[in-house]
Amino acid sequence: MNWPIIGTPKFVGLQNWKNLLQDQMAWRALWNTTLFSLYYILPTMALGLILALLINSGAKASGLFKGIYFLPVVTSFVVICGIWGWLFRSSDTGLINQVIGFFGIPPQAYFQDPRLALPVLALLSIFKVSGSIMVYYFAGLKSIPSHLYEAAKIDGASGWQCFWSITFPMLKPIHFYVAIITTIGSFQIFDSAFILTSGGPSYSTTTLVFYLYEVGFTGLRLGYASVLSYMLFAIILTLTLIQRKYLGKEINYY
Repeated sequence: MNWPIIGTPKFVGLQNWKNLLQDQMAWRALWNTTLFSLYYILPTMALGLILALLINSGAKASGLFKGIYFLPVVTSFVVICGIWGWLFRSSDTGLINQVIGFFGIPPQAYFQDPRLALPVLALLSIFKVSGSIMVYYFAGLKSIPSHLYEAAKIDGASGWQCFWSITFPMLKPIHFYVAIITTIGSFQIFDSAFILTSGGPSYSTTTLVFYLYEVGFTGLRLGYASVLSYMLFAIILTLTLIQRKYLGKEINYY
């Protein structure tokens, strides 16, 4: 349908799908979203696992650090974006520019540089989400039977060998779940691009959901926006099925 909200919807057949194939901006948005996923998924999973291992190690004040790590999760994303905007301010007053200035690196215009804007947004999402990923991994660590580690230590295994031979494989169900939710979250990224960059500079942070929003609610092309949403659904479904095939198998402790 060609449905501009105001007026009567008009049936246009497959025209919206034909428009998708010819829409360079849609494919640019898909490429930006894919890049964002590459910047975001694996670092978020790795950082969440590292934080879970730290608080599971039994170090002093681990409960306090658990709260600190989880604090960004319960903080408003608008507040986090405001802090990020201050940290990565392009002028000399930006904290990150002040830090890199000690190493002789000139100030960077993070949100005005097409090469840097998307990685900075990915870093923001990593900071925001890693605390919740930590909780999932921490629960997984607590579910691993202790006798596996005891047997490994009797056999003379080092801590690193225990991690790669016991901890990491036994967390496979957690890897599967975390991979799915981070993948879905990465392809649905919208708020940081909307608040901090408005899709710029030079459309370098125009993600698929941001473009869908612009088409549907700014351009009032709801039929074409629906086509974009179906494409997003198909991509997420395909990636989820692939992850299920390789990560979704049950594990046996014996």
